[in-house]
Amino acid sequence: MSSVPTAASQSATAIVRAVRAGETTPAAALQDALARAEAARGLNALISINEHAGEHAEAVQARLKAGEALPLAGLPVVIKDNLNLTGTRTTCASRMLEHYVSPYTATAVQRLISAGAVVVGKANMDEFAMGSSTESSAFGPTLNPWDLARVPGGTSGGSAAAVAAGITAVSLGSDTGGSVRQPAALCGVYGLKPTYGRVSRYGLVAHASSLDQIGPLARSAADLALLMNVIAGHDPRDATSLDAPPAFAAGTPDDLRGLRVGVITESLDGNTAGVSAVLAGTLDALRGAGATVGEVSLPALKHAIAAYYLISMPEASSNLARYDGMVYGARGAGDDVSSSMIHARESGFGREVQRRIMIGTYALSSGYYDAYYSKATRVRRLIADEFGAAFGDYDVLVTPTSPFPAFRRGEKTSDPLAMYAADVDTVAVNLAGLPALSVPAGFEEVDGRRLPVGIQFIAPALHDELLLRIAGGLEGTGHVRAEAAPGVLG
Repeated sequence: MSSVPTAASQSATAIVRAVRAGETTPAAALQDALARAEAARGLNALISINEHAGEHAEAVQARLKAGEALPLAGLPVVIKDNLNLTGTRTTCASRMLEHYVSPYTATAVQRLISAGAVVVGKANMDEFAMGSSTESSAFGPTLNPWDLARVPGGTSGGSAAAVAAGITAVSLGSDTGGSVRQPAALCGVYGLKPTYGRVSRYGLVAHASSLDQIGPLARSAADLALLMNVIAGHDPRDATSLDAPPAFAAGTPDDLRGLRVGVITESLDGNTAGVSAVLAGTLDALRGAGATVGEVSLPALKHAIAAYYLISMPEASSNLARYDGMVYGARGAGDDVSSSMIHARESGFGREVQRRIMIGTYALSSGYYDAYYSKATRVRRLIADEFGAAFGDYDVLVTPTSPFPAFRRGEKTSDPLAMYAADVDTVAVNLAGLPALSVPAGFEEVDGRRLPVGIQFIAPALHDELLLRIAGGLEGTGHVRAEAAPGVLG
């Protein structure tokens, strides 16, 4: 894979500053991003390029010339391919929607565009946001920029790989059970899952509606803040949207002084030696900056994986029932309506999506609803209550983002339970609706390769800004930073 221009290492903040100062133009910034996308094509991080991006860049230049103060002036961004953008394909990495062209734009994406950003393209993902490795995409797997034999995580693997590879400085993903944070960790970038309702879900193709949340990925806390100040905020088109005006900024080491940090005991088992060492180093950095560190037990977390899948799969089954080839999705061959629908769903959905629809439908069926789905919702409440109690003693909770660094392609595809277990440290956050941030905190050497390790910080609901203050503080201590993936960034 050829190297990309040195501009790839520029921060989003620097790009915006340069465009607003007239040192470059939105069109030039776009062309740089397109050149980097071409150079990194082998990663398969993008499903499609936005053919209207040039027009959008020209429109941004005209707005700047007219005197508009655009907070994201000319900033190239990549968005996950389950986010609608008018006039572009939104495939959800599925044959079912391979030819679907969006007639409208998601609120979060429109806010980016209104702020002056230019969407370069749509990022690859696990089909319908179901997976933990971006291997279930109908358009082929995305590769990890740190080791092309390994996965980038999922389901926002394309969004994470695009940032790690320097295609763009920032991207948008979606997080249902860790799908922003886990790939951020495996690709060595920052990934934020906001409080449920903090970012509008309007225009996000639904996976599990009570769990889904749009979140940004970036190479610095300041760049995360730049995006969150634009995309967060109330949206009347989303009934779950919260009225919580954003006030994001990267912090300094002073923000760590006096911080009460609770390490979740249940997250300390089952980690690789490298992950445990990175966690210990992060805790030492926090103590060195004046934070206090203790341990807190959340016993209900041992049920989090089971509860998560018994909630997400039934919701997915319900949400995906509309894709039958009649109104939504590719039409299937058949002599009558029933056979046509069956063929459409057999040929349009991949194996993992079919598996989750079947399990979800079973869990909702007569005689099993109370035993599975209803019981899982009660466990969800217990998990949320335990988080609430823990926040009475601690300002923020800490776990590894993933118990292991990036695994090899194909390593877990034959064992769905092993793949599901990859989300053991992340799913509880979605069940409780809390904000959480994965920071690039170190590396583990595996087979002669340095692989990124992420550490997850969890805050109380609507304390998303605290997470970016902590991330900025750790950046200031020199403990966390997003390094350039070797052989990809110039």
